Amino acid sequence: MTIVEDDLTGPEIAALLAYHLDQMHRWSPACKVHAMPIERLRAPDVTFYSAWMDGQLAGCGAIKHLDPARGELKSMRVAPEFLGRGIGRAMLRHLMDVGRARGYRQLLLETGKPEAFIPARRLYESEGFAQCPAFAGYTTDDYSLCMARDL
Repeated sequence: MTIVEDDLTGPEIAALLAYHLDQMHRWSPACKVHAMPIERLRAPDVTFYSAWMDGQLAGCGAIKHLDPARGELKSMRVAPEFLGRGIGRAMLRHLMDVGRARGYRQLLLETGKPEAFIPARRLYESEGFAQCPAFAGYTTDDYSLCMARDL
């Protein structure tokens, strides 16, 4: 597997991000979907990465600059055909390394509470993330929770 910084121009990544947004809307009300559209992921405060295995897009993830000490994880998604193969963990660890290289002291994320999000939450917890108070304008409720990990 190879993880590369991605310019978000390829059709494969556009399709995976469209799937990601569709899934977020499937499990959460529209007002609770905080996934970024592809145009927002191209902004200068976001660095986007794609994971490739044997020439196929396997997953993606991004890190958003919040301030000099903190970054936020965004758009973590594994392509359905690559689930259970360690792609999400590899991307998460890659983003944690990016955060360390930037000098961040903490990484944060917002994720869903419904049952469909349990595998993602378990992954984050297994890598040291824990539930934290809401940040950056998020709220926590029946659909949303925030997590953080010190680096």
